[in-house]
Amino acid sequence: MEPTPQGERMRFHRMDEMSPDDFRLLRTVHEQNLLQLPDLLLDLLERLGGDEAYPVDRRTHSLQAATRALRDGRDEETVVVALLHDVGEALGPLNHGEVIAAILKPFIREENHWMLAHHPVFQTYFYGSQVGIDPNGREAYRESPHFAYTAEFCALYDEVSFDPDYPQEPIETFIPMVRRVLRRPWDPPAPEPETRGGELN
Repeated sequence: MEPTPQGERMRFHRMDEMSPDDFRLLRTVHEQNLLQLPDLLLDLLERLGGDEAYPVDRRTHSLQAATRALRDGRDEETVVVALLHDVGEALGPLNHGEVIAAILKPFIREENHWMLAHHPVFQTYFYGSQVGIDPNGREAYRESPHFAYTAEFCALYDEVSFDPDYPQEPIETFIPMVRRVLRRPWDPPAPEPETRGGELN
């Protein structure tokens, strides 16, 4: 990937006026943004540190979840997902699972994407009855092919990872994994075919 020349700027005022040079520069900008994504997510993880009300702060919680997945022999993608599963809380406290699921969707398998989006409701199985939330809310998703996987992830890596005595790996163990999982070339998705009356146009 070539760097963006100093001061070079796209010249269009409307997207339907974009020239080949504009598209070339746009792609370069997107590729540079993609290279910055690991550091942005790791910075969000750092922002989860310092919670005083939890037994451990949420950064430590995330490190413990990733460490447990790593020591269980999970593949690198799943370890990274465990590390980053709560970083959406810095941007969307009310829907943090959906936030990180959307960010990571281009880089991860469907079962991990689904798990990230739904893990908050699956977590209520362990504490919902204490705070007036239905602990069986996850049953609404029982027919999903990813139900068992998500329940297992929460039981093995998420709900147990608030232990001040657990010897988690340092963040340095996981940084190269994050960079590898997020190392994908940017490519705009192909448009979906339009449908009318159940038939392709």
